[in-house]
Amino acid sequence: MSKICQITGKKALVGNNVSHSKHRTKRTFDVNLFTKKFYYVEEQCWISLKVSAAGLRLINKVGLDAALKKAVEKGYVDWKDIKVIGE
Repeated sequence: MSKICQITGKKALVGNNVSHSKHRTKRTFDVNLFTKKFYYVEEQCWISLKVSAAGLRLINKVGLDAALKKAVEKGYVDWKDIKVIGE
């Protein structure tokens, strides 16, 4: 699961590099990803997630538990894919 946000499901887009002579070559627009640790209060443990900047804002807005439940519901992440750090 590289370059995919586990909260919002954002992934790299494909586009073109356009030179001065209008010659086009393929390139990728990567997501602004961070590997962050969060304290998951409901399970009393630390978890590690790959989260985009938009995902961080969503977690700050609705909370970690609600954001995780919505991500699992939409299929962006599975509970077994969430890395637990030291129980």
